[in-house]
Amino acid sequence: MSQMTIIPRESHTISRKDISENALKVLYRLNKAGYEAYLVGGGVRDLLLGKKPKDFDVTTNATPEQMRKLFRNCRLVGRRFRLAHVMFGPEVIEVATFRGHHQEEAAEEDRNNSQRAQSGMLLRDNIFGTIEDDAQRRDLTINSLYYSVADFTVRDYVGGLKDLQQGIVRLIGNPETRYREDPVRMLRVVRFAARLEMTIAAETAEPIPRLATLLHDIPPARLFEESLKLLQTGYGYSTYLKLREYQLFQPLFPIITRYFTEQGDSAMERMVSQVLKNTDNRIHNQMRVNPAFLFAAMFWYPQNETAQRIAQEGGLVWYDAFALAMNDVLDEACRALAIPKRITTLVRDIWQLQLRMSRRHGKRAWKLMEHPKFRAAYDLLALRAEVENNSELQRLAAWWGEFQVAAPPQQKNMLNNLGDDPAPRRRARRPRKRPGGQSRENSGNA
Repeated sequence: MSQMTIIPRESHTISRKDISENALKVLYRLNKAGYEAYLVGGGVRDLLLGKKPKDFDVTTNATPEQMRKLFRNCRLVGRRFRLAHVMFGPEVIEVATFRGHHQEEAAEEDRNNSQRAQSGMLLRDNIFGTIEDDAQRRDLTINSLYYSVADFTVRDYVGGLKDLQQGIVRLIGNPETRYREDPVRMLRVVRFAARLEMTIAAETAEPIPRLATLLHDIPPARLFEESLKLLQTGYGYSTYLKLREYQLFQPLFPIITRYFTEQGDSAMERMVSQVLKNTDNRIHNQMRVNPAFLFAAMFWYPQNETAQRIAQEGGLVWYDAFALAMNDVLDEACRALAIPKRITTLVRDIWQLQLRMSRRHGKRAWKLMEHPKFRAAYDLLALRAEVENNSELQRLAAWWGEFQVAAPPQQKNMLNNLGDDPAPRRRARRPRKRPGGQSRENSGNA
């Protein structure tokens, strides 16, 4: 264990004016009631880095039940580890009791409060301890720094300040044990390294590729939430590169990994890279992002190739093969990540609109633009044109780009000048089989 270091007010950059008023209220009330209380984790780390924290977490020696008595606006959450959420309108200050160590000689009542799976993964974790214990139980050294409003000092029990200054992401304790306790820690290590542009300590990095398959033991709903933190918080592209480097991408997106190439330059890989770069740019420009568009783009080529295979093997018309492929790909994606139905429904809409965007005669173009997901579908079309360098797709994307901003008379001229547009497809029927099992209709890409 590293020796505890106290950094006095004059030697660090944290100021109370940069801390949420509500977090300060919680800290002051806990101190006034006679409890120890500290700001901890990402909030302290970001303040020391000169960044604006997105939330503020508090840790204390008060138990969850004592906090519930102290704060009327408090509710207790969590089974694996009980936490107090102190509610201030839309802002929630999360307060955790100091966590204790897991020792084989722990009292029987403590063993009842802590449960492990055979793999070593913690299922319940309600053992409380001291601030020194708590510092050792946190995941990363840079997230184990404590700020006190009682004397304005920062406390460092694990060498976190030095790692922060040197730009190193380091796990506290034995990395393999810590990853087995909670395999999601591997994702957190990669996420923080990408987000903070830090390097991963060698001993922290070494076990990750070996233990990556432990993520299969994590509930898919939790992995879905983690995937959004990895890919939709402004550092998705650099995170994606690290996920691939440490073999963590496969447990999250097995169907995409199957289509990876040795050169890393397939249309699908270019699509994944480009949509993540675009998403990062939107987030840094305070623009909205939608996970449905991200997944529609990432899974587009696996979905399209699956549709081609189904069409060839089953002798189906393209529309029917496309619909079956959507089911297959989204079902497999949801087995790894429990993508909610509200998102997969939008993914289907964006994909189906790809089939309709080349059919523009009459009122079809105007009707298409009324669809709630038209803009997302157009963005995917433009991305496809970019990554495939396909002149036909590029002309189509350019036409739609011009059409949607044109005045109505100009739109009418654009439609009149289309020339020969393919006739509208009739409602899909069961295909008539040719000798040898081949369907009469069997088109290629959408």
